[in-house]
Amino acid sequence: MRRDDIKNLLTMVKNEEIDIEEALNKLRLLPFKDLGFAKVDSHRELRHGFPEVIFGEGKDCHKISAIIQEICNGGQNVLVTRLDSIKAKKLQEEFGEAVYFEDARVLKLLNHDIAIEGRGEIVVVAAGTSDIPVAEEAFLTAEIMGNKVEKLYDVGVAGIHRLIKHQEQFMSASVIIAVAGMEGALPSVISGLVSRPVVAVPTSVGYGASFGGVAALLSMLNSCASGVTVVNIDNGFGAAYAASLMNRK
Repeated sequence: MRRDDIKNLLTMVKNEEIDIEEALNKLRLLPFKDLGFAKVDSHRELRHGFPEVIFGEGKDCHKISAIIQEICNGGQNVLVTRLDSIKAKKLQEEFGEAVYFEDARVLKLLNHDIAIEGRGEIVVVAAGTSDIPVAEEAFLTAEIMGNKVEKLYDVGVAGIHRLIKHQEQFMSASVIIAVAGMEGALPSVISGLVSRPVVAVPTSVGYGASFGGVAALLSMLNSCASGVTVVNIDNGFGAAYAASLMNRK
């Protein structure tokens, strides 16, 4: 049940359009629905401002489908992350309005228009082309969570003039998500140029000694520049969620 649904329900009770018992029956949908294998948190949007997000990896299509249906029953928008193309195709056959973004491995299904909740703009910056899948996960998550979002890709420190050219754009952002692999230097550089919070995302992109993103993670955690918040390796979703909270009105 969405926040607007609760407001409408309380207004109807106030105006004596429905009685208290009928309202209680509707509220019994809260706070979760037990599907046996999953307890869908239908109260999440009221507490956090966005419905529960489905992590697609490790779940079969039947389970994902049942969770999607339950979220749809509450009239909420659906976001599935880490979903491979095979599962996505099956789910799209069942939910015809669902849109799949293969690079990001994200599926979204809109049951209502996205209201802009952010006070400013989030800019997603990716160091290299190989970092784009993680950056796209961040971009799509921030977008469906009600933010104005722009993206700026392939502007890493190997050619820092590419970044400087767009300095005005990311200086005007409310929050910046900086996605980088290799040595993970991009967030430190950006944070040294702006008076905005920077959410750093290390990616698993790199050669052997990058240790699957650990080198970038440690580099970001040890950033000399102030104002850098670091999320886990390849966690574009988590970065976007944090940035959305920072960007709330």
